Amino acid sequence: MTAFIRQEAMEKAREIHLKADEEFSIEKSNLVRQETNSIDAQYEKKFKQAGMSQQITQSTLANKTRLRILSARQELLNDLFEKARGRLGEGAQDKGKYQEICKNLILEGMYALNEKKIVIRCKKSDDEVVNKAIEDAKNEYKEKLNKDIEAKIDEDERIADDR
Repeated sequence: MTAFIRQEAMEKAREIHLKADEEFSIEKSNLVRQETNSIDAQYEKKFKQAGMSQQITQSTLANKTRLRILSARQELLNDLFEKARGRLGEGAQDKGKYQEICKNLILEGMYALNEKKIVIRCKKSDDEVVNKAIEDAKNEYKEKLNKDIEAKIDEDERIADDR
């Protein structure tokens, strides 16, 4: 009888041991799964941070490059404007060429404004050249558009000769 009780106790102990092992395995797999998910989440977070950091770096480099290009372009434009400003005085030395430029500018204004009367401002020293240019521009305007236009120099508001 003691052997039977002992046998029953051994079987019961084995069952308890198997059940404990099973519960241990389940709990262990749950913990492993949780830690794996945690590690995956940390990896995703770090991967996103690295991607954002890389994008920020690329954007910063692109902006620096754009700024360098814009600054170089601005330097070239400033240089060009300075050269043009220097050569502007040369154009006024040749009266025929200067009168042709004035005529074309006045004609362009006439076309753009499309008015019957226009008033032109100029330096007092350029009155003679501008008057001839006005006459030439009026004739060409009439020839091209078959319209009369009245143009004159503004006597009240003069541009300073030192400009």
